[in-house]
Amino acid sequence: MLLTAVCSTMVDWDYDYLIKLLALGDSGVGKTTFLYRYTDGKFNRKFTTTVGIDFREKRVVYTGTGADGTSERNFRVHLQLWDTAGQERFRSLTTAFFRDAMGFLLMFDLTNQQSFVNVRNWMSQLQANAYCDNPDVVLVGTKADIRDTRNVNAKLAREMADRYGVPYFETSAVSGVNVDAAVLTLLNLVMKRMEQSTYGAPGSEPNGSPTASHEVEEAPVRRWCSC
Repeated sequence: MLLTAVCSTMVDWDYDYLIKLLALGDSGVGKTTFLYRYTDGKFNRKFTTTVGIDFREKRVVYTGTGADGTSERNFRVHLQLWDTAGQERFRSLTTAFFRDAMGFLLMFDLTNQQSFVNVRNWMSQLQANAYCDNPDVVLVGTKADIRDTRNVNAKLAREMADRYGVPYFETSAVSGVNVDAAVLTLLNLVMKRMEQSTYGAPGSEPNGSPTASHEVEEAPVRRWCSC
């Protein structure tokens, strides 16, 4: 059964589940502003580069399967969203947190081709250091609102997501487009995996199937010529 999330923030109550999600990707792709948009519903231009590890928190009500494996019930979920530094000098610290995370938001900047190329390296590190060989991952293209300097083709991004069998979202921390959807999709995958482990539900392909992708209307990719 695919779980569905109810977007309601709660405070001052005990929780049923503590879910740790990790945002990773190159430095400057917008991990911090993405997480701030999700937890606080606002865009903040004043963030500086993350040093080491930081995290934000949010509590949500999640509708899933009860103990009998069939009926629905609401679960109180405390989300910890870990924000990692993308710089190479912090890489050993970042990878140390991989095994404790239950799901991953793998981010690249739609205006930065190299950050997209480096997704392969991040995925290799995930597969080597996460809790299993096929962890729950959502691929996230950030800064979708900056259309005039977009430098990553949506088709190539979808193909990469398909290759890894993960959902793909194009997001904007400025407008908020697809930010909640990306996080809730990852939470959905994590809770589904936990449900299968608890109630012995039939297995599924890694990260769910079929793969979903959600792009904003794409502006032409800007090409640079040095001739």
